Amino acid sequence: MAGFHHVEVWVTDMAAAASEWEWLLDRLDFSLTSSWEQGQSWTADGAYLTLTTSPNTSAMTHDRRRPGVNHLVFKGGARTDVDSLMAEAPAHGWRPLYHDRYPHVGGPSHYAGWLENSAGFKTEIVAEQ
Repeated sequence: MAGFHHVEVWVTDMAAAASEWEWLLDRLDFSLTSSWEQGQSWTADGAYLTLTTSPNTSAMTHDRRRPGVNHLVFKGGARTDVDSLMAEAPAHGWRPLYHDRYPHVGGPSHYAGWLENSAGFKTEIVAEQ
């Protein structure tokens, strides 16, 4: 059996993370399935993503250029859905990346947008072909 069971993202500021991630995950049809003072879990297609604080974090922001996770990639629906999400993202704490080459940064047949939040987490939103 293949696939992810879940991904856990550590954050240093749950309030800021909730504001940014809640918008994005809700927009991508994830459902908030659990919430507690230090975190949240969001589910889609049988897998889940958890955002949580930890006393063991070693930095205040995420550096995608260091060893570890560079970015999370999400299915974004139709091209018009990706376009709409990219247009709305800045109002919700997400900064478009590579916008001068949007939507074909990954090549002429790859329709996607890249975003970065205030803590330095990068996401890619890919349109269905």
